[in-house]
Amino acid sequence: MDNLDGFNSGVDRITSTAPQLQLKQVSLVTSARGAIPASPILTDISFDVFRGDRLCLIGSSGAGKTSLLRLLNRLSESTSGTIYLENQDIRQIPVLQLRRQVMLVPQEPKLLGMTVREALAYPLVLQQLPKNAIAQRLTTYRELLHIPADWLERTELQLSVGQRQLVAIARALVIEPKIVVLDEPTSALDAGIASYVLGVLADLAVQDKITVLMVNHQLDMAQVFSTRVLYLQEGRLLQDTSANQIDWKQLRERLVQAEAQAAREWL
Repeated sequence: MDNLDGFNSGVDRITSTAPQLQLKQVSLVTSARGAIPASPILTDISFDVFRGDRLCLIGSSGAGKTSLLRLLNRLSESTSGTIYLENQDIRQIPVLQLRRQVMLVPQEPKLLGMTVREALAYPLVLQQLPKNAIAQRLTTYRELLHIPADWLERTELQLSVGQRQLVAIARALVIEPKIVVLDEPTSALDAGIASYVLGVLADLAVQDKITVLMVNHQLDMAQVFSTRVLYLQEGRLLQDTSANQIDWKQLRERLVQAEAQAAREWL
């Protein structure tokens, strides 16, 4: 798929009855430090995610979106509540195993001093895959995301922020996780490349190869990409709606108002 034009996010998917991922009354509270009291970041978050979902998290800055993503593969630990992956409490899953199944792509990815080739291969080396299997996996996803072969020997300093984002997405996909969690994955990509990348992710989701949870402030892309939208405000989940039932104009206005309110609170 060259872009998202062929996707109709309003088409409901037929999902299995059992959620792939469940959050039940999940809260996150900062620790008190000296004179600074503890404060809530997320409060009583509950929702289900089904295999093949394309779920977008929307909300103003400080709404808790990134904090929520970090809980899903235990980069952070919830204060209360439970997260289940295929009916298993994620706290009972070894962290390395969990992160191979729920792969997080941060907004500002790092290659940790590696070349692109080394960064893409590293998680597969840790899994002790044969060299030929690693090479084939890298070629498959490099070509799928249209990453030029001459990038492979480049280091982090030789890549733009957008190029690093693209490599980070490829690094997530080569692992072939069950769930890909992305924090503003296209923020530094131009519109054409961003649309293509989201089209690739949507194709994989439609084929039930991955489930996608994504924070994305680009509502035009979120509208076309997502099957469901979660709206967060001040750490609370205010809306969990199928994309074909959303008034996107109203959502945009609501988000602008929330951003303005957040900005006023900093003045």
